[in-house]
Amino acid sequence: MDKLTGKVAVVTGSSAGIGQAIAKRLAEEGATVVVNYGKSADKAKTVVAEIEAKGGKAIAVQADMSQVADARRLVRDTMQRFAQLDILVNNAAISLNKALVDTTEEEFDQMFALNTKGPYFAMQEAAGVISNGGRIVNISTGGTHLGIPGATAYLGTKAALEQFTKGLAHELASRRVTVNSVAPGFTDTAMLWESFRDTAAQMTPLGRLGKPRDIADVVMFLVSDDAGWLTGQTIQASGGAVMR
Repeated sequence: MDKLTGKVAVVTGSSAGIGQAIAKRLAEEGATVVVNYGKSADKAKTVVAEIEAKGGKAIAVQADMSQVADARRLVRDTMQRFAQLDILVNNAAISLNKALVDTTEEEFDQMFALNTKGPYFAMQEAAGVISNGGRIVNISTGGTHLGIPGATAYLGTKAALEQFTKGLAHELASRRVTVNSVAPGFTDTAMLWESFRDTAAQMTPLGRLGKPRDIADVVMFLVSDDAGWLTGQTIQASGGAVMR
């Protein structure tokens, strides 16, 4: 399996959950993966070790994706280390189970900084250096097409990310760089509320929660040569859950 041999991929927030699964999946196909983390250095190093144990290549790089300077530095450090960038996956995010009327300005700013502002400027930095024919994938959520009580601000951050995807897809099209979003359905990660898990599984026609690997497989398709005709799209990876 070598669809990504010779490629360099950055996956933000990849020390756990969906990001970790994406990093491992891309490494399986031969990519050299930059495993980004904010605070979980030990977890990131474990991901790198697990990739290397299977013959893959990876390094761990700290960068707080809520900080524009760090988002830019992550891309620059990758270029300095490998002299190329072929794939950027914006995955780092936080959620908040809180009604709009109870959300503080600080909580609002924290979510938009990490989920929206960081990815925007990471893409801006990457746009100038990513290889022709490169790939950018933003991890959104199927919830942008639903009204979910207690997730209003979070859904707003991801809806903005989907719009960035459409705009940048046009801006980079002349270089055959594709830009797409993946919108996971109800997925078995720490971000899915414990009290909602049984209901979420019942709402999914395939009868279970999604697994991080399910999402990673969709991302893998989008960054492969097979997906060269897809750009500016938001792919619903929901197991058939009605996300509209």
